[in-house]
Amino acid sequence: MSTIRAIKGDITKLAVDAIVNAANSSLLGGGGVDGAIHRAAGPDLLTECRELRGCATGQAKITGGYKLPAKHVIHTVGPVWRGGHSNEAALLASCYLSSLRLGVAHTVRSIAFPCISTGVYGYPIDQAAAVAVRATREFVTQHPGNLDVIFCCFSESDLSIYEALLAAHDS
Repeated sequence: MSTIRAIKGDITKLAVDAIVNAANSSLLGGGGVDGAIHRAAGPDLLTECRELRGCATGQAKITGGYKLPAKHVIHTVGPVWRGGHSNEAALLASCYLSSLRLGVAHTVRSIAFPCISTGVYGYPIDQAAAVAVRATREFVTQHPGNLDVIFCCFSESDLSIYEALLAAHDS
């Protein structure tokens, strides 16, 4: 049976099958979680990412984890927040669904997500978390199995939002 949970922590330290990188469309590193993942994985990640030739918003691509404890990095490009009227929710949901599909295709049993698009891309955390939880629940319902999905939050306030959304479904 699949599980969905939220934790507070550093995604680069998680020993899971795959961590998801909130990447930019070049896949060549950047700030926030993207930069942290590239720094922790080492230069071989950048070399492999160059071969992928970028990624469209809402899509995902997979690489090795290199120096990370995770075996794989799934890179997904979240939408920039433009007020909620530019298909942001559908694109963000696609990030989660594309990442989960790619993970399952590579026999991933545990996957950790950061809060995609909530940093420099400006997506409000409460709305982004709702999209993330809804899309993930939809996926695990439609693809029964033994997948451990972790929402890895950087802050206590983000964790509280995810925990409330997850608890609302469990009660």
